[in-house]
Amino acid sequence: MIRNLFLLAALLAASPCVQAADAVKQPGIGELPPPITLKDREGDPVDLDALKGKVVVVTFWASWCGPCRRELPMLGHVQKLVGREYLEVIAINMKEPRSDYLDVLRANKDLDLTFVHDVRGVVTDRYGVTALPNMFIIGQDGLIVQTHRGYSEAVLESFARELMALLPEEALQGRAPPRSR
Repeated sequence: MIRNLFLLAALLAASPCVQAADAVKQPGIGELPPPITLKDREGDPVDLDALKGKVVVVTFWASWCGPCRRELPMLGHVQKLVGREYLEVIAINMKEPRSDYLDVLRANKDLDLTFVHDVRGVVTDRYGVTALPNMFIIGQDGLIVQTHRGYSEAVLESFARELMALLPEEALQGRAPPRSR
């Protein structure tokens, strides 16, 4: 009995952070993502349709989730390297009090991410998020091209390869996008 409890504890420690929620099917690869009907920390609405033409990463996180707290700086670094011309990282806080959300923002004030607070879980529930971190990668056409649950070295490597394949050549070479006439 005790051995089984230790085994269960070890499995839980190695898995993503889990939050109990009603099971809603997550949008899958090739599907349109649900709209994000929330505002960012500056009070501007987040509109996925307006971001078509860019690669968009939507990740769900919480302050109590250690893997999430490790993922946010990594995503901030990627956002800084690639630039907002080509990539938009939207970090949605899942159902936490405003004070917890703001504590994480203060601790990560140098991260140039689009932070969103989903205090009631409206968007979180639409995306069927039950484990954290939970990431959706959206291609330039506005369709989901990949999803990831959890955070590990394997996920990082896979994410990097997927992102490189989606970004235009000029983003990878650090050149500015062509200007429209």
